[in-house]
Amino acid sequence: MSGPSRGSEIRVAVVDDHPMFRLGMVALLETLDDIAVVGQASSAAEAEATVGADVDVVLMDLELGDGNGIDVTRTLVRAHPDLRVLVVTMHEDDDSVFAAIRAGARGYLLKGATPAEVERALRAVANGEMILGPAVAARAMGYVAGTRTTGGGAFPELTDREREVLDLVARGHDNTAISRRLSLSPKTVRNVVANVLTKLNLPDRSAAIVRAREAGLGLDPD
Repeated sequence: MSGPSRGSEIRVAVVDDHPMFRLGMVALLETLDDIAVVGQASSAAEAEATVGADVDVVLMDLELGDGNGIDVTRTLVRAHPDLRVLVVTMHEDDDSVFAAIRAGARGYLLKGATPAEVERALRAVANGEMILGPAVAARAMGYVAGTRTTGGGAFPELTDREREVLDLVARGHDNTAISRRLSLSPKTVRNVVANVLTKLNLPDRSAAIVRAREAGLGLDPD
């Protein structure tokens, strides 16, 4: 699909677990020409039940009470390949941005975006473009320039921390051992491993070990 499926009208669903923000966004969208709000959801489960083939664009928050917007984005895009997802969130860290894009999001805005920026991003995403808000774009350029990575080594898309954890995974350490070794909480280690799998498009830990060792990680003795 190269754009909205029903003439010039863009059919939009808003997914956000904060009622005031969700209702405010809906109110904004309803003032815009040729944009129709056809669904709202306050949770991951509601989003998956609400968003169907009749939706052109989903405005997606990343923090949902019963899940996260990255997983929901991945599920919805797999179910509806023509769907466009525009993330609208408070999170501006590199990991969130790139995890969302890898999950299938076509745009990424911060919640501080102006109404004009929201409209421009929504229309651009509906037309098949990839768009990042100004603040996110600046961070993305820094990422590409290598400010968050060592550059030139294996897996330049990973942060230094993610590569460090992947190296330990490839050496056969479990999450508990990694958390002790790096003085991180087990939850943080789990999240880092999940980010690595997402960024490298790998199905599980075993695949990560194989891929890492093929790239030369995990081979040096502890």
